[in-house]
Formats: sequence, structure tokens, C-alpha cells
Amino acid sequence: MDYKDYYKILGVSKTASADEIKKAYRKLAVKYHPDKNKGDKAAEDKFKEVSEAYNVLSNPEKRKQYDQMGANWNQYRQAGGDPAGFDWSQYSRQYGGASQSGYGFDGNFGDFFDEAGTAGGSFSSFFQNMFGGGFGATGRAGRSGRFKGQDYQASLEISLEEAYRGATRQFTVNGQQLRIKLKPGIEDGQSLKLKGKGAPAPQGGSAGDLYLTIHVLPHPQWTREGNDIRATVEVDLYTAVLGGKITVPTLSKPVQLTLPPYTQNDKVLRLKGKGMPVYGKEDLFGDMYVQVKVVLPQRLSAEEKELFRQLKTLKENKYANTY
Repeated sequence: MDYKDYYKILGVSKTASADEIKKAYRKLAVKYHPDKNKGDKAAEDKFKEVSEAYNVLSNPEKRKQYDQMGANWNQYRQAGGDPAGFDWSQYSRQYGGASQSGYGFDGNFGDFFDEAGTAGGSFSSFFQNMFGGGFGATGRAGRSGRFKGQDYQASLEISLEEAYRGATRQFTVNGQQLRIKLKPGIEDGQSLKLKGKGAPAPQGGSAGDLYLTIHVLPHPQWTREGNDIRATVEVDLYTAVLGGKITVPTLSKPVQLTLPPYTQNDKVLRLKGKGMPVYGKEDLFGDMYVQVKVVLPQRLSAEEKELFRQLKTLKENKYANTY
């Protein structure tokens, strides 16, 4: 099993801040996003690798566990590179991977759910050995002295479109079929608690809970800022100068926008109520901010070039007459 340098994968230093890690991840996720690289297996594998690295480094506990693992990698190699010959339990015990009751989590699957909604098999063997399939487990005793079942922790990746309209996912956890409905407007990093969906408890205690962290994938076209959305739209020179109607894609449907004459490059236009829905509040939306990128004409004909020269001369003469 090869060691995975998650910092190198994201192109950040080991002292990188959470914001630097998130920024690097978003840049790479957009670059290798399956929607932009259809049929490209190498890009798909890279996207998974980047997602795995972000899953670890964006989680303070996992990052701490991973950093300690790096310091002990030589010890692991001396054990022959065999997970069975290395004391992995020291990491799970320290960071919540095993319970006081000694009942371990036996689910052997990845830390996010695939397109079919099934948890499993998406992360590398390195990740599986370190984090036991991505689900940390904790156990604790209640007032009666009986241990509560282990809590599970997992993350679920969804698209920006799913975060906008809401989504329903089905998956399997430890043999039980679960179905979750995500409300529109759910945010990146938001955690949901599924009560009683963790591990069964020994000796008749109550079942543990499942804590699900949502990760909203970066989108190649739109950028989310809270409940607002930012986008860039290209406009030809003539429409920018003379004004006219342009079509702007939004998360709901394309809308037509009237561009005023003499619109400058990089001007930002606001579309009220065209942003993300506010989580838990019906009929309340953020705004969309559209940045105009004026595109200059290319491959002009001789006649078109002459017309531009005439326009330039006309403009120069106008300024000359003002002095």
C-alpha cells in the first residue's frame, strides 16, 4: 500500500490554512470535474484523488490523524507494508475510531456515496486502512450504565444543482437501507444528524446516531457565496456599446437581461432572487451577480477594418474640435 501525500495532491503546504485547502480543492475539482471531462478516465481518477485529499484535510480530526500517521510511516514500512502488521488501532482509539465498549464498526466502504446512492469502494486502500472506510465511531455509556451504540460519521458529495433544488439519496449503512431528503439551499460543510441510524448498542442500550457532512462540489459555471451566486457572461462589443438583450443562464432557467448602452467590461449586474434558496425558508432566495466580459471581434474583413478606422478618425476629430 503506497502512502498518499494529500498535501502534494492538492498542491498546498503542510501548514496551509483551511481556506487555502478549500481554494486549492475548488480549483482542481473544477479542472477535473466529470462534467468537463466526459469519458476521460484519468481525469475521473484525478477528481476522486483530489476529493479524497480534501475529505481528509478539510476535517480537523482527520487531518490531525493523517499528520500523525505521516510521522509514523517508517514504522508502518518496517512492518512490511502490511496493514495487519501495523498497530492501526492507536489512531482509531485516539481520534474516535473505536468505542469504549470495544464494538468496532464493520462497514467496509468509502466516505462518500456514489451516483447510485450506495456507500462504498470509492476511496483508496490507504484511506480505508487509515479511517476504516471513512466512518469514525464513538461509544458512550448512559445514566443507566448501558453503552449507547457507536455514532457513525460520513460525508456526502452533491452537485450545486442538487443543493439548489434539493435531493433524495438512498444508501446502505451496516446492512440497513436509509433514505435521506436534502432540503434546497443546503450549504457546503453543513452537518445532518440521523438519530438512531448508527450502530446497535450492546446490552440493550439505544442505537447510535449517524452524522452526515454535506460537501457541495464546485461548479465550472457558477460560484456560490452564501445564498448568492456569481457568474460571468460574455457579451460582444457591439451589444456592449449599443445595448441590447442578452441571455443569462441561472440555476432555475435562462433569463433575458437588457444590457444598457456603453456597458463597461467587468461591470457587475444584479439579478434579484436568482441566487440559492435560503435553507429551511420557502420562497426566499439570494441574488445572482453577473460579471460582464466584453469579447472583442476577431478576423475582421477589410471593410470592417476600414469602418473601425473611420470611427477612430471621427472620434479623434471630435476631441480635436473641443480644444
